[in-house]
Amino acid sequence: MAWINVINEEKATGSLKDQYNNLIEPWGGVDNILKIHSLNPESLDAHVRLYKMAMYGKSSVQRREKEMIAVVVSTINQCHYWIIHHGEGLLKLTKNKTLVKQLKADFKLADITPKQMAMLDYSVKLTERPGDMILEDVERLKDAGFNDRAILDINQIVAYFAYVNRVADGLGVELEDFWEKK
Repeated sequence: MAWINVINEEKATGSLKDQYNNLIEPWGGVDNILKIHSLNPESLDAHVRLYKMAMYGKSSVQRREKEMIAVVVSTINQCHYWIIHHGEGLLKLTKNKTLVKQLKADFKLADITPKQMAMLDYSVKLTERPGDMILEDVERLKDAGFNDRAILDINQIVAYFAYVNRVADGLGVELEDFWEKK
């Protein structure tokens, strides 16, 4: 499951058990990316709050656009765990297998709006070359129709996936068993 010890649902006690009870997924368990925090329940709580803010918080950035960012950033980072998870999330939202495949292969070839392309261009540059970001990168997002709050939200989503891709890959987090049945 991972390269460090992880406390599974059946062995969790106290606050960790309480947290796990709130994180049970429809497949019947807690996602491995969350269980990786089991030795530090405060870290688990912070991770869940950051994830919910980034992906489900109120924003003019649409949910499917957030998933697009997740897929593209995770693809650049070659994070198999999140490519699978959020590729499936995007597929559920859009019912568009071609779009998901395009975003995983080369987002530049995807059938998306110019506004979404600007969003992904920003996301890719921030992921690949954060030290090269300049004012004009944000100005391009404004020119595409994003307001300052949406730009902040896009930035936060990219930053979240930079963080969580490294948690998954740096600690050997494996996909949950149910993915083998898909």
